[in-house]
Amino acid sequence: MTSHEAMMTTGYNFTSTLTPMHLRKAKLMFFYVRYPSSSILKVYFPDVRFNKNNTAQLVKWFSNFREFYYIQMEKYARQALAEGTKNAKDIVVTSDSELHRILVVHYNRNCQIEVPENFRFVVQATLREFFTSIAVGKDQEPSWKKSIYKVIQRMDDPVPEYFKSPNWMERLVDG
Repeated sequence: MTSHEAMMTTGYNFTSTLTPMHLRKAKLMFFYVRYPSSSILKVYFPDVRFNKNNTAQLVKWFSNFREFYYIQMEKYARQALAEGTKNAKDIVVTSDSELHRILVVHYNRNCQIEVPENFRFVVQATLREFFTSIAVGKDQEPSWKKSIYKVIQRMDDPVPEYFKSPNWMERLVDG
C-alpha cells in the first residue's frame, strides 16, 4: 500500500521516521507512563509504520525521560537530607514545588496539556522512595535504585484515549 493509499484508507499519513512532534507526544505521555511497553507505544503512535529501528528509538526516548526524572529525584532527595528532613512523610510535592515545575517544563515545555494530578503523587512517591533509600544508606549498594524503579513502574496510569488520535498531534502545534 502506498502512503497515499494508506492515507485514504486509514486517515493516517504513515511514516517510518519519528519526528520532533512524535518526541513531544512521547514526553507528554510520560506524565502517565514511565515504563510503556513497545506494544503500548505502537497503539499511541498510529501514524508510524514501526520497524526495529524506530521502535528502539521510541523506547530509548522513554529511557532518556526516566534518566532525567530519576536524576532530579536523587538530587532533591539528597537536598532534603542535607536540609535536615528526617521523615519521608514530611516530603510533600505540590504543583508549586520547584521539582514539580522543573519536570513539567521539561516534559510539557509549551504547556500543551494540563498535567494530570496523579503525576504529582507519582513524583512525591518517587522522591520519598529515593529519600528513604539514601537515608538508610542503600545508595552505597550496587543497583540500589532497582527497587525504586519497580515501585514507580507500578504507578503507571492509562494514557488518555485522545493520545491515539493522529489529528491530536496536529492540534498540539496550536497549543
